[in-house]
Amino acid sequence: MAVGCKKICEAYLSAPEKWAKEGIKTFSVDEKTGIQALERAAPDLLMKEGHARKQEYEYIRHGTQCLIANWDVVNGGIVNPRIKETRTEQDFCEHIQKTIEEHKGVTQFCFIADNLNTHQSESLVRFVAQTIKEKTNELIELGEKGKRGILKSMKSRAQFLTDLTHPVHFIYTPKHCSWLNQIEMWFGVFDRKLLKRGDFKSKQDLKEQIEKFILYYNETMAKPFKWTFKGQPLKT
Repeated sequence: MAVGCKKICEAYLSAPEKWAKEGIKTFSVDEKTGIQALERAAPDLLMKEGHARKQEYEYIRHGTQCLIANWDVVNGGIVNPRIKETRTEQDFCEHIQKTIEEHKGVTQFCFIADNLNTHQSESLVRFVAQTIKEKTNELIELGEKGKRGILKSMKSRAQFLTDLTHPVHFIYTPKHCSWLNQIEMWFGVFDRKLLKRGDFKSKQDLKEQIEKFILYYNETMAKPFKWTFKGQPLKT
């Protein structure tokens, strides 16, 4: 685990230099699932001098949304947010594909993600293989899912996806260490500033408020996180 932690930390610390000298873009990526569109059953009571705003504790459920987003490790800010009701392997793969399409001048992409199965899927392997073919004309034999080759298992797919020589590669956090993923810190900000006291009249209203919050955050508050953890285990 210590080796994996150190690898993640090194990726964060080296990201500015890699972007400046090699054109390698580093993103922290993840999904925030089950975001509830909760409408308060009664309006809030407005703030009075010396008292906080009082919020109705009963609510009406209108369903959920899922946010898939990238955190720009070097510059800060949320990049290419995707808000849908599902979070399938195809949703994640399309998100990665769209991110790459929107960054034409980037020579290589590094995505830091946790070990969720959708982050090591057949769809993602096929997309990365297609990207390699387009850039190098190399045709990669992928095998068959569950039987042989690169697609055989999550382990074999992860090994392919973490190859640093590929134009798109991933670095996975160790198991039970998803907190190492920088976007988790931004999700905490997102919870406190929008969701905690939010009032959403529908799933569409929730989606629109998320989009407005991200735009506002990027314009007024976005800056890179100052990463101080070095990947060494704590000593007792």
